[in-house]
Amino acid sequence: MRKHFYLWIMAFCAVIFLNACDNQKKQDEVKQDSTEQVQTIVIGLDDDFPPMGFRDQNNELVGFDIDLAREAAKRANLNIEFKPIDWSAKEAELNSGRVDALWNGLTITDYRKENILFSKPYMINHQIIVVSPDSGIKTKADLAGKIIGLQNGSSALDAVNADPIHQSFTSLNQYADNVTALLDLANQRLDAVVVDGVVGHYYVAKKPNDYVVLQDNFGQEEYGVGFRKDNVELQQKIQQALDSMIADGTAAKISEKWFGTDVTK
Repeated sequence: MRKHFYLWIMAFCAVIFLNACDNQKKQDEVKQDSTEQVQTIVIGLDDDFPPMGFRDQNNELVGFDIDLAREAAKRANLNIEFKPIDWSAKEAELNSGRVDALWNGLTITDYRKENILFSKPYMINHQIIVVSPDSGIKTKADLAGKIIGLQNGSSALDAVNADPIHQSFTSLNQYADNVTALLDLANQRLDAVVVDGVVGHYYVAKKPNDYVVLQDNFGQEEYGVGFRKDNVELQQKIQQALDSMIADGTAAKISEKWFGTDVTK
């Protein structure tokens, strides 16, 4: 009798042990599945576009759009990777699948809407005109017969080409980045630079003796996040995150950190 009792106890313990192992296996599988469900997205950007996205003294990516994207990805349960790209080839980078989104002061235009799925606008910007203090240039009309510089592939180029005054320029020089264009302006190799207001004001504030911003500009624009046309699911996830950030004031706090005011829409 005692022998049968011990056999029964041993069998019962074996069952408990096997059940425990099975439960642990299921928990591990659930944990693994949960980890695998976190999608990693690649954000394409120009890493020389302060204060939207640029490298600090430690070569770390920082900026308004960087902070905004990180918070949105966190809320959307997404891992995020930033990938510097040739900004003039941004649509090719996006539609080839090398990046999943464009998030770096990307202007929403009707032309771009043909190839890019945009988020709702999250901020408003102007294409400003920057000149030297002693240039004698006071208005946009004074740019006639002048040498103008801007970033290749930028919305500044689209805005300038849409204005008839560009036909009166002596030359329209295109640069790989805005920093080089502004440096050429300071060295008197250009008469003016047309640049995104967020970038222009950032640099003018750093060197107020070297640059002046005209009251005239090349128009207003809206910034949005760009996605592939068929990636509606990702666009909706990011949009929901942005909406919540604007609603609870997080986007405003990020804006005040970089601009001293709320520029979000």
